Amino acid sequence: MQKRAYFGLYIVIAVLAILPFVLPNSFYVDLAIRMAINAIIVLGLNLLIGFAGQISLGHAGFLGIGAYASAVLPTHFGWHPVVAMLAGAVATGLLAAIVARPIFKLKGNYLAMATLGLGIIINIALRNEATYTGGPDGMPVPVFELFGISLSSDKDWYWVVAAVLVFSVWASLNLIDSPFGRALRALHGSEVASKVVGVDVVRYKVAIFVMSAVFASLMGSVTAHYVGFVTPNLADFFHSIELMTMVVIGGMASVYGSLIGAVLLTALPQALATFEGWETVVFGVILMVCMIFLPKGLVPTLAAKFGKGE
Repeated sequence: MQKRAYFGLYIVIAVLAILPFVLPNSFYVDLAIRMAINAIIVLGLNLLIGFAGQISLGHAGFLGIGAYASAVLPTHFGWHPVVAMLAGAVATGLLAAIVARPIFKLKGNYLAMATLGLGIIINIALRNEATYTGGPDGMPVPVFELFGISLSSDKDWYWVVAAVLVFSVWASLNLIDSPFGRALRALHGSEVASKVVGVDVVRYKVAIFVMSAVFASLMGSVTAHYVGFVTPNLADFFHSIELMTMVVIGGMASVYGSLIGAVLLTALPQALATFEGWETVVFGVILMVCMIFLPKGLVPTLAAKFGKGE
């Protein structure tokens, strides 16, 4: 990993270490936790979209699988929360592996529609299976316990999520500098050229799709336990678009762009609350301006402007 990438990681660690001591109240701690959760999801999604060049418009569906695994299995079947979380991740990974091969035979708009359809199917299943999931009303989620210790306070969850975020950034930076990461970038550049030099295109597409889906599932479980309640809205189409927008605004193929995009788009709706009744319009205008003047995303554009690549 380059020294500059390490330097960025040290900054992330320093900010996360200081943040809970300077935030004025629990509202901002809660916002910081949600930012970190979104950042972890977006890191996985950016590996798929930004580095491998494969689109996914149904990623929130995987988030929903993880969330409901952590709600349904402990509530109805008495599973331990950790086992339920891992089961949700495994189920998500298996589903992603099964659908990835036929889906990634498609390209362009057809690929986008296929992933969109997958997300919609998952959302509909969660809404209709009222016996176990509570249907559209959702259901409560048991408190998360590990070694007899319950995570109940915002500060407890903050440190857990912060540690996972640091690990995710470190893992992402190492992954993109590995042979696997170089194969992903080659795949993004040209599938034909990648095949010529011996890259197994299908295998790498499936692997990164499964990896990003598992990222989402695990954070869906974390979200469910942290909030204490889960609804199908977590897995709906609009949430998928929100996650993808975080990738684009922050900067595709940029690890730190994922963090910036997640932070900005998690905080922005809160900041726009003063525009009562107009917040959606203002939000849309801001996104349009960013896409017009920063087409490559915030971090890559600013890095290029100041002569510093990530």
